[in-house]
Amino acid sequence: MKRLKKYNIMNRALAFLSLIFVLPFISCEDVVTLDLETDEAKIVIDAEIIWKKGTNGSEQTIKISKMAPYYSATTPKVSGAQVRVENNNGDVFTFSETQPGFYTCTNFVPVLNMEYKLLVEAEGQSFTATEKLTSATPINKIEQNLVPDFGGGEDVIELTFYYTDPADQTNFYLTDYKSSFLVFPEYELTDDELFNGNEMNTRFSHEDMKPGNTVNITHRGISKNFYNYMKLVLEASGSNPFAVPPGNIRGNIVNTKDANNFALGYFRLCEADAVSYVVK
Repeated sequence: MKRLKKYNIMNRALAFLSLIFVLPFISCEDVVTLDLETDEAKIVIDAEIIWKKGTNGSEQTIKISKMAPYYSATTPKVSGAQVRVENNNGDVFTFSETQPGFYTCTNFVPVLNMEYKLLVEAEGQSFTATEKLTSATPINKIEQNLVPDFGGGEDVIELTFYYTDPADQTNFYLTDYKSSFLVFPEYELTDDELFNGNEMNTRFSHEDMKPGNTVNITHRGISKNFYNYMKLVLEASGSNPFAVPPGNIRGNIVNTKDANNFALGYFRLCEADAVSYVVK
């Protein structure tokens, strides 16, 4: 099983490195604001259809926004878009705007391995993407242990959850962890290359995790293409924050009117097992 280490959007190691860069300058009185060039803001479509086990998956939400300037404290929402999803049977699911930039459907019908097509009309542009709904194996159990802190501090709590990988297919998984001690969710990618058909496990630990904390675990089945996309995203979030990125990471959402004016984001459909664990 290949595994990417846990990531969050504000990687703790990067925060430490940033602090090292900042400390020599904290005595300066003047704040320097760089005059950064701003390209035309691309549309961002956050389109995850997630079918959590134990639910009918009928309520789904797609978020549409635009890229914001570097120094902006807010993200512009895109209102007035037309959003729908169609399946191979010809069924059409319409997503209506419930608040600026949020589009919700209340009668969605998830079917495993069914192919779905996303269609978005926004700000005079047409976007589309196609993906299948990927299954996820349920979490069998969660174990808690204390493990050594190799930095020399106190032992840290580690959670391990187990699941049985299907033997008749190649599987890819994305897990996220959310809790009050996390500013942002942490993510982990796994695949079954070395453990196909066997029991697999995924571990999570954090120095701030304490007894009484609730950790919300969402374990998704994902497609190989989305796995590769997320791998690039997570690796990029751990890069040098002062470096210029080589380019935007493209998802599967294309512009049918202007191929160069693609939307950022990825249309994905995932079955998931969600568990809330109270740390002992």
